[in-house]
This record gives sequence, C-alpha cells and structure tokens, in this order.
Amino acid sequence: MKKIVGAVILLSVLGVAGYFYFKQPPKAQYKTAKVERGSIASSVSATGTLNAVVTVQVGTQVSGTIAKLYVDFNSQVKKGQPIAQIDPALFSSAVQQSRGNALTAEANLAKARVTVADTKRTLGRNRELLKEGIISQSDMDAAQTAYESAVAGVKAAEAAVMQTRGALKQAETNLNYSTIRSPVDGIVVSRNVDVGQTVAASFQTPTLFTIAQDLTKMQIDTSVDESDISRLKVGQKATFTVDAYSDQQFEGAVVQIRNAPVVTQNVVTYVTVIAVDNKELKLKPGMTANVTVETQRKDNLLKVPSAALRFKPKSVKDTKGDKKGMTGKNGGDRPEMAAKAGRPAADGKPARKEGGQTVYMLNAEGKPVPVSISTGITDGSFVEVVSGALNEGDDVVVEQVSQQKKKGGMPMGPRF
Repeated sequence: MKKIVGAVILLSVLGVAGYFYFKQPPKAQYKTAKVERGSIASSVSATGTLNAVVTVQVGTQVSGTIAKLYVDFNSQVKKGQPIAQIDPALFSSAVQQSRGNALTAEANLAKARVTVADTKRTLGRNRELLKEGIISQSDMDAAQTAYESAVAGVKAAEAAVMQTRGALKQAETNLNYSTIRSPVDGIVVSRNVDVGQTVAASFQTPTLFTIAQDLTKMQIDTSVDESDISRLKVGQKATFTVDAYSDQQFEGAVVQIRNAPVVTQNVVTYVTVIAVDNKELKLKPGMTANVTVETQRKDNLLKVPSAALRFKPKSVKDTKGDKKGMTGKNGGDRPEMAAKAGRPAADGKPARKEGGQTVYMLNAEGKPVPVSISTGITDGSFVEVVSGALNEGDDVVVEQVSQQKKKGGMPMGPRF
C-alpha cells in the first residue's frame, strides 16, 4: 500500500514539474559571427548593352533597284570598297544626255562669240562711214545695238554652258552613287536588302547595311542610378559578365559619364560608358552585360557582417539589465563590457560611445548587449568598422533563433 501511495505522489510531483517546465516560453537562441580583419571593395552594379565603339549605318543617296551585292553578314570590308550596286542603266543614260546638252551649249557659246566679232566689225565700219556722211545716225545706232546684243548673247551662252556642265556633273555623281561603298574599315553587322529590291532615297534614307568599325574595341552603355552616380569617376576599373560566358569575367574601365539624364517611370539614371577590349572577338554587339565598378577599396581593416547591423532583439527585456555578465568579481562593471554597452565603468571613467550604427554582443547570460560603432564602406556582405568597442575575433549577433526553431518540432500525424 505504501508503495502505491509513493508512486502516486511521485507521479503527481513529476506532473506538476512537467507542467511548469513546458509552460515556460522557449529560451531565445542567437547565431553569431566573428569580427574579422581583411579587405572591403565598395562597388556599383549596373546592367548595360555591348556595342561597337563606332557603328555606321550605310544608306543610299539615289533610288533604284539593287542589281548586285558584294558583301554579306560578317564580311570584312575596307573603306571605299564596293558593297552593293544599284542598276546603273538610268544613271548612264542621264550622263549621256547631260553630256550632249553640255556639247550643245558649248557650240552655242562659240556661235555667240562669232556673232560678237561680226557685229564689232560692222560697228567699226559704220563709225568711219558716219564721219564721211555716207550713213545716217540711225544706221550707226542700229549697229551699236546689234553689237551689244551679241555681247549679251555670249554671256547667256556662257551661263548655259555652266548650267549644262553642272547637270553633267550631277548625273555623273548619281552614277557614281549607284555603286554603294563602305565608308569605314570594319565588319558588316547587318544587311537589310536583297538583289532585286527597290530602294528609295528620301529625307529618311533607308539603312541598307550596318557596319561596325572595329569589334576588337567595344563599349558597354550602362544605366547607373542617380544615387550611385556620384561614386563613379572616369578611369575606375570595372568587371562584367555576359550570359554567353557565364563562367568568365571580363574587364573594362569607365571612359565616360554622360550628364544627360534618362528618366524612365520617374527613375533617373545616367549613361556610363565602359571601354572593353575584345581581341578574341568573343563579345558581340547587343549582348547584355552585368557590370560591377569598383569605386573604393581598403585593405587590412576591421569588418563586421552586414547582417549584424540589421539585427534587432525581438524582446526588449533581454537588452535591459546585466547583473552577471557585465559585472566583475567585486560587483563592479567589467570595463570592456561596460564600454561596449555604452555606460560608465566601475572606475568612474565614462565609457566611450561611438555614434552611427549598433550591433549586439552576448553577455555571460547569453543576452544581447548593444555596442555602438561608426561604419565606413561596405561591399554588401561586410561593413567597415571605423571606430567603436569591437576587436578582431569578437562575436556579434546576426540572427535570433528560438529553441523550438533550433531543435525542430515533431511532425504532426494525419488527422482522422
């Protein structure tokens, strides 16, 4: 009987103890990371498009039908090399017609000059006859008028010659333009015409070919946000990747920061040009480049994970009152922990408290204690510690994890 009573009492005690044990909220657990010493490179990221440094769109200055094509996609061309031929038949006929008109005008000029010489002789004879009284003054005036008219006729014939010569030159130029030539040394990027196609020259000349001058030298036109543009300077090194070679990193340099803003959906960006060497011709126009420009780099500095700056304790009570971890053997504050908490130490000297950001360290009770620091540059993963009560090797809190989350719960069975 006594054994049964003892067992009941024991079970009751265990039940009460278990009730109060499981009723208690789980103790908070924290993930920490060490303060390190190393290098940080601050950078600006942007996306852009690869383009040739000089791209020329070749059109036509005359209208006609494409008779021949001398180049195709990816053809290497030299400056002045024929790349297409417009049917020259009409232009050749225009040249012959203009040349005939020019010959006729020259003949008329020669005829006018003969007339001037004839009227000049007549005018001279009439002057002598007028002195002798053989002819009247009216005859003299008629001879004078004929001479002056002949002189005017010569000037008109000379003008006609100049006009026909201009028409001939224009016809010859049009004939020359019927052969389309490359304006630069380069490579044909695109061809927009075929043999037999009719092209028309107008105020908006159609693009027949697109020629990239030199694909061994390319550039990336990136759009940089207005908040980052002040950190960029000409000459800064840049690295980038393209989807075609995702495992390879290419290098470049900032060569131009354009002042003209580009506004897209109320977002202001500025075009920044990155110069790129493409000696192996791996990169092609139009590729999308993910660019990273290194704006600043510091070596051998104290750095803390960025997650530590984002951490905030979930329970305010955990950050108040430090009776064990922050006190020494004699009941006074430990100077280093008091300084990190930003309050006076036991010796009465004020602890240094830096402005800026706040990180948390764990005291002896495992509770987070705030530490104020001043920060510098960042690379996204780490932040420079300019000043503050942190030393290399210190553990800072980066995440709060409950006991249930850390241990993991038992999966619930199916509901019947």
